[in-house]
Amino acid sequence: MERKTRTLTVCFVLEKQRPVAGDGEGARGDDGGDGGGVSSSVSYDREVLAARIAKKMEMKRSERFTYLVAAVMSSFGITSMAVMAVYYRFYWQLEGGEVPLTEIFGTFSLSVGAAVGMEFWARWAHKALWHASLWHMHESHHKPREGPFELNDVFAIINAVPAIALLSYGFFHKGLFPGLCFGAGLGITVFGMAYMFVHDGLVHKRFPVGPIANVPYFRKVAAAHQIHHSDKFDGVPYGLFLGPKELEEVGGVEELEKDIQRRIKLSKGS
Repeated sequence: MERKTRTLTVCFVLEKQRPVAGDGEGARGDDGGDGGGVSSSVSYDREVLAARIAKKMEMKRSERFTYLVAAVMSSFGITSMAVMAVYYRFYWQLEGGEVPLTEIFGTFSLSVGAAVGMEFWARWAHKALWHASLWHMHESHHKPREGPFELNDVFAIINAVPAIALLSYGFFHKGLFPGLCFGAGLGITVFGMAYMFVHDGLVHKRFPVGPIANVPYFRKVAAAHQIHHSDKFDGVPYGLFLGPKELEEVGGVEELEKDIQRRIKLSKGS
């Protein structure tokens, strides 16, 4: 009777070693290949990245165009209405032949005073309200914007309400007090227009502003507001047009000059 013998078979499976980037061998395998698979993978990743960047840039252009249309329409509408209101209000006042010098002087004086006063109001509200109890709305302005508008834009509408009310009352009534109300509303409107072009256009580039970007003081204002977004001096400056002065008071002149020089280099490079 023949004896059975048991056998044990051991199999070894050899796997080709994958190349590791940066190992000094480039993208070559054990057999001296040229790493075509890795090259195609890198090429595909680059194409995907390029497509994403192109899509993001297209969205950015679309957002800027949308906001530009809104800014131009609102600017043209508000400016034309304000000019017509000023013209017809004083035209009606001069119909009787007597020139109300006191009322005219009061109207234009308060318009200048209101425009300047709005800077101090905006500085106080920015610090005491927007960065405090109203942060849930203002926070959208300190985050990357998704779309042409942000929740923070509501504040512009809120500030427009008293301006419209004052202009309307002053337009449909005669006398010194209505004239002062008209001037206050006009000053708020002028400040709002200037704020939109410098803050939204120049600083945050939501629409092109043309030669405004080359005005030295406006460039200084833009640099100061950009420092506000960096939180380097506890949020200072909170104002806009007097922002550089605020930075001087907290020792931020050197940082301001650095940002101004950076902006000058960027403008020359473009």
